[in-house]
Amino acid sequence: MPPLREHLIRVGNELRGEGGAGVLAERIRLRLGARDVVDSIRNPAEVAVLRALPHFVLVGVRASADVRFARSRLRAREGDPATLAEFEARERQENGDVPTAQRLSATFALADEVLENDGDLEQLHRRVERLLARHLGPAFRVDRRRDAPIE
Repeated sequence: MPPLREHLIRVGNELRGEGGAGVLAERIRLRLGARDVVDSIRNPAEVAVLRALPHFVLVGVRASADVRFARSRLRAREGDPATLAEFEARERQENGDVPTAQRLSATFALADEVLENDGDLEQLHRRVERLLARHLGPAFRVDRRRDAPIE
């Protein structure tokens, strides 16, 4: 099965239907360390599972539909919507109220922090760095060299 967004959504929804709404988070929870990052949390039950971890912080990343669509067009992935209307229709599909489906708005509403991602990559990096400094304190340092080791 190709990794098209609609396939990934379908498989995720099937897994949640079979194993419960928090199953995807349950599958990774035991492998997570203190400074790991999980992206694409799409259901409130996944948040509930991850909240059991010490120091868990849910960060919502927000950008307007216009900005997200423009970035999608630049990525030019197979299966991406060709029009803003198609893009918004697909997002509506990801915001239902079925407990075992994707529920992006309900999940976003649980965010502890919100990062605005309406600018360029450098702005986003600065915002992420400030967020990490708040949560990691003096232990946090920035090293932007591409070959810098990850601690």
